[in-house]
Amino acid sequence: MTQKPFTAFPDQGLQFLRSLKRHNNREWFQRHKSIYEQYVKQPMTDLITALAQEFQQFAPEMLASPRTSAYRIHRDTRFSKNKSPYKTHVAAVFPRSGLGKHEGAAFYLHIAPEELLIGGGLYMPLPEDLRAVRNHIVENPDTFLSIVEQRGFLRIFGSLEGERLQRVPPGFPQDHVAAHYLKYKQFLAGRKFPPDVATTRRFYKLILETFKAMLPLVRFLNDPIVRSRRLKERQTAFFELGVIRGQTPNC
Repeated sequence: MTQKPFTAFPDQGLQFLRSLKRHNNREWFQRHKSIYEQYVKQPMTDLITALAQEFQQFAPEMLASPRTSAYRIHRDTRFSKNKSPYKTHVAAVFPRSGLGKHEGAAFYLHIAPEELLIGGGLYMPLPEDLRAVRNHIVENPDTFLSIVEQRGFLRIFGSLEGERLQRVPPGFPQDHVAAHYLKYKQFLAGRKFPPDVATTRRFYKLILETFKAMLPLVRFLNDPIVRSRRLKERQTAFFELGVIRGQTPNC
């Protein structure tokens, strides 16, 4: 069966998000749930499915599936002062295979009443993953700088974004050629557009253009994290094998 090509996010879907922002309650949502299902949830499913095919061509290690990539519209209000039950944007994330949905560097996009955001990067790394990335930058500064200071990257994304420290963290060289980037706690890049751009035929082209431009950064950030995971898995396997052998009685 041939996959129907994705065209654009529907006008009705964007209007739904704008209305939801004004009427963020369960009663209103239930009355308009069929609109959400048809013009928000289904188009995002179609987009994710289309990107899954595209990734096979230029980023086969990146995952795109409705179950993995799509975020729920319901908010988790347990620890929030804001008790509004629904998000007023629709979003999707595309992580690397072998890593969790929120581990490693990923592609990301969201459509909100205020903006369209297409980008990604390393958002909230575990301490050991952040340390691995910083070591990777120390050991491969030329490669890293050739990515984030390359003319095409700067033209599309501007400078690298994300929270950062005031100083280079202890244990890393203060005078390193990439010392400025060792301060980063997040490694993010993205492009913002007016939300109506999502309803045009430019939308899909912009997603592909952005993700392809971002791929070298995503791969650089994921490389040390994946290697660290594999090393830990091997160490765990060896340890478990040793325990099993130690418990096996001698014949």
